[in-house]
Amino acid sequence: MSLKARAILVVVIGTILGVSLSVGGRLVADKHRPAARELTWEQARMLVEVMERVKRDYVEPIDDTALIEKAIRGMVDDLDRHSEILDATEYQKIRSSTSGRYSGVGLEISELDNRILVIAPIDGTPAQRAGLEAGDEIIGIDGQTVLEDGLKETMGRLRGPAGSLVAIRVKREFFDDPLDFHLTRQKIRVISVRHEMLDPTIGYLRLSQFNDTTPNEARQAVATLTDEAVESDGNGLAGLILDLRNNPGGILDSAVDVSDLFLEEGVIVSVRGRTPESRFTRVARPGDILEGVAIVVLVNAGSASASEIVAGALQDHNRATILGTQTFGKGLVQTVTPLSRGRAIKLTTSRYFTPSGDSIDQTGISPDVVVRSARGFPDQELKSRIDRENDDQLLEALALIREKPMMHTCALGDTETP
Repeated sequence: MSLKARAILVVVIGTILGVSLSVGGRLVADKHRPAARELTWEQARMLVEVMERVKRDYVEPIDDTALIEKAIRGMVDDLDRHSEILDATEYQKIRSSTSGRYSGVGLEISELDNRILVIAPIDGTPAQRAGLEAGDEIIGIDGQTVLEDGLKETMGRLRGPAGSLVAIRVKREFFDDPLDFHLTRQKIRVISVRHEMLDPTIGYLRLSQFNDTTPNEARQAVATLTDEAVESDGNGLAGLILDLRNNPGGILDSAVDVSDLFLEEGVIVSVRGRTPESRFTRVARPGDILEGVAIVVLVNAGSASASEIVAGALQDHNRATILGTQTFGKGLVQTVTPLSRGRAIKLTTSRYFTPSGDSIDQTGISPDVVVRSARGFPDQELKSRIDRENDDQLLEALALIREKPMMHTCALGDTETP
């Protein structure tokens, strides 16, 4: 390692640890600091020694910049499966995906126990049309294994120019042999909100993810459904089915704003981290746009993160009945902070808690009514259209609303309608 690079590294480490430097370049800890700080200093000295050894003896030449880059990435990557350093291109991809526009196949994925798992295919994308499902384990891309790849590398291999081809191999529960899918990448324009009337008085609102535009689009969709119900029946909506199945999440504030549409008051979510800016509570503002009309929320194993914030808030306030299967269980909050040279750090900074104080990380939201759909959306065909004949969860939701319409903040089944 060059003297200049070594000096830079020493200064950086010294700044972080709050130690002083001697004229000869030796690192000198403050004698008045506690033993724990001195132990940390010993570890820092080891870092310098290891980098010097790698620089001198590694089988292939490696320059100082590459070594320091690897040290920085390793520092963050090993914290958890969500934290990472983003280069300029990766940072731009993150910003594009939260705006609902990028090129790829339309898969939300996560890393768990060194496996790359599909959280959910996004509505209307190549992945959804091909039949990829929540829970699929990606084991190969374009004929090459992903066993040595991390989450970031796999995401990079799935994305690419619109019109290019990609082959994906997955393991699926209850299937003996791997399944192969051949997809053509396209420009992904995520339509996060869809709506339609299921009968003259029951509306359907599908949220495929939570991006910047989701809350306003959801508000407009509910207003349209209400107007259509008034025109058809004269009395407005008798119930709303909010479909969060295979919704992998998105922007936390977007989930808070969607929850706020249907609540009059109370905590929506609490976020707890170590720094003041990572500790906060979001509270509903007065004004339930449905004025207590019955809501059934559909969830499954592909409902994650921001979806679980919405489901948890509506469940804890007895504002909706949650129907389906256990959700994914991602209760960690990542903050993306810009760095120099167009880069950024994505760091897990908080855990979030439902209004009742529960953390759902790695456990998920338990539905009030369990319906394991073996047919229809979303467990098999994953069609964009609503399958009113074969979607068992949707049919059960319709039956619940028709049987016991809910008013105000009473959960379905808890209170008889007079």
